[in-house]
Amino acid sequence: MNKEYILLIGGGGHCKAVIDVIETQNRYEIVGIVDKKELIGQNILGYKIIGCDDDLEDLFTTYKNAVITVGQIKSNEARVKLFDKLKSVGFNLPAIISPIAYVSKHAHVDEGTVVMHHALVNSNAKIGKNCIINTKALIEHDAVVEDNCHISTGAVVNGGVVVKKDTFYGSNATSKEYIEVSGFIKAGSVAK
Repeated sequence: MNKEYILLIGGGGHCKAVIDVIETQNRYEIVGIVDKKELIGQNILGYKIIGCDDDLEDLFTTYKNAVITVGQIKSNEARVKLFDKLKSVGFNLPAIISPIAYVSKHAHVDEGTVVMHHALVNSNAKIGKNCIINTKALIEHDAVVEDNCHISTGAVVNGGVVVKKDTFYGSNATSKEYIEVSGFIKAGSVAK
């Protein structure tokens, strides 16, 4: 099978986790990482940092696929700016879904979203653009996760919940069903 080339945008800790998902997925060949100019030439898990944000238009002449591998804890500002920049250049931002995650055939995962290992996305759930559905997160039936959200490790978004755009939903946080949540949901908390 011929693999499509893909660029990783951001070389921190989240990048390492996404590399593992892409290698396990076996659909894309990682051609390099885009990070800060002063880091060009360094390696992350065997993949070279080949450019910085200023090089994106040149890189697009050769590579059409990219995924944002910058994480989101305090703010999603960097991820949102990168998403907008990549789209304006013309990059395709495929959803990256771990083969050891479960995404219902009746669910929808939009562009630029990464679904990590052992996450579950149940029937009629809708995940927006540029989201992180992290390891062991559960998105229950009929839930909506809007654009630019991070659903952290082990978090539970119960049935019918709407997670509003730009929300950070902390590790092991849980929600009551059929509510709206937004902003910063602290790790281990219960959203009611």
